[in-house]
Formats: sequence, structure tokens, C-alpha cells
Amino acid sequence: MKTEAVARRYRNLDTWPDSEILDAFLERQLAALASVKPALASIEAAAVGAAERLRHSNGRLIYVGAGTSGRLAVLDSVELLPTFGWPAERLLYLLAGGEKALVRSAEAAEDETADAQRQIAEAKVGPSDVFIGVAASGTTPFTIAAAKAARDRGAFTVGLANNPGTPLLEAAEVGVLLDTGPEVIAGSTRMAAGTAQKVALNLFSSLLMLRLGRVYSNLMVGVQATNAKLVRRAAQIVAEISGKSLDEAGQALERADGDSRVAVLLLRGYGLDEAREILKATGGNLREVIG
Repeated sequence: MKTEAVARRYRNLDTWPDSEILDAFLERQLAALASVKPALASIEAAAVGAAERLRHSNGRLIYVGAGTSGRLAVLDSVELLPTFGWPAERLLYLLAGGEKALVRSAEAAEDETADAQRQIAEAKVGPSDVFIGVAASGTTPFTIAAAKAARDRGAFTVGLANNPGTPLLEAAEVGVLLDTGPEVIAGSTRMAAGTAQKVALNLFSSLLMLRLGRVYSNLMVGVQATNAKLVRRAAQIVAEISGKSLDEAGQALERADGDSRVAVLLLRGYGLDEAREILKATGGNLREVIG
């Protein structure tokens, strides 16, 4: 398994000067970034397939993993609400060892296939849902069992792994290979493999949210204005799209309860209820409303 191999390039690492160690770490991080490029077609297929399932349904995004991979999956998922306004009730993450594994190591839990199947069943995963499983090795029993169970129940399944030909890539409908190779510190996949996973997840979810209409032009119109900084950002977004002043944008946002898309339509002459209804009819896609 490539991610577990001991690279000769980094033999006797502990005897190297600090500057050379850091150079080696950075070298592998840059290589990890480069490993995402060959995976772009698979990432696109994953995002397009996910958008097809989610666009006209109440399906959920379900992120699954164990250890570092699971934590990175959760990190991507929890940022979708404030950044894109993805509804919390349409988001789920399942971790080997449960939620406590976010802050405490639970390495043995990754072997619990029965727990994975139980969590998928209890979540009532179905054909409207999208499953994203992440495992550096591609052989994590928990994540593979969850992927198989989700696919059996009709969900659209995506698997991200850092080793080719591994069970997770084969179990998922779309397999995304991030071929990062050996780590500087042998087997420490929180490093290069983790970096590639984080980038790939960012690309996947950002393209998905864009295709679901939660980005207009290159502006995150689904942003949740929950603090002063985000209120200002939302006002700037509304002003940019509408061509109105920041004051007018801010006033429209207040009327729209902080929804940038509704605020834009208010400034274009729509009534409040009318704006909400037309956005509901288009799945929240502002581009479909104003072109």
C-alpha cells in the first residue's frame, strides 16, 4: 500500500537539520496538491451526480469516515451551512466511534462494520441521498461497509482514497483516487494524504453548491449573515448584484431576514412573498430567476 510505504528519500529523517526536514514536508505537501489534478474528472463526475440527486429532492449530503479522514470530511460538511446556506437538516456526518471521535482518537472503531451498517440504517439513507466516504488507505472496514450499505439502499455514493484499486473506490459509484504515495513520516496520512483529501473535498462541495445555485457569478449568495463580518459581506454581495448602494442592500437584507437572494429580488421590484416563492420554485437558484 503506497501510503504505508517507507520512502528511502526520507531515511534517517530524525538526523536531518530542521530546515531540511521542513523542506521535505513542504515538498510532499506540494506533491499532494499535484495529485488532485489527475482526479479532477472524477471529482466533476461526483459533483454532477450529487447535484442531479439533490436538485429536486430533499436528499441529504452524508459524509462518512474514520480518524483523520473522518474529521476532514466533517470539516468540509460543517462549512456548507455558513458559506452556502445548505440546510442543516440536509446534512449528516457519520464517524467511526461516533461524534466523540472528532476530538478523541478512536482508532479501533474503524474496524466496526456492524456499527457502520447500523448508522446507515438508523439514518434511513435512501435514493435521494448522496454519500461521501473518505479513507486514505481505501481499506477502512467502517467506511467500506457504510458505502456498500448506502449504495444498496439506492444512495449516490462517492469514495475518496489515496491508494489505487482499493475496496472503497470499488464500492462507490464514483471513486476519486488521490494518489499521494508514501509519506515523509511513513504512514502518517494526516499529512500529504490529508492535504489532498481536504483539497478534493473543497473542490467537490464548492462545485456542487455552485451547480445547486448557491453561488451567483462568483458570489456566495447563500451565505448566512450570522455575525457582523458576514452581514457586511452579504450587503456587499447584494449591492454588487443589484447595482444598489450598500445602505439600500442592507435595508433589503433586513426585510429578507438575511437572505441575499431574496434581497436582490426585492431590489428588483419583487414583493417579499413573491421573491420567496419564485426562489423556492427554482430550488433557490438566483441565476434561473434573473439570468
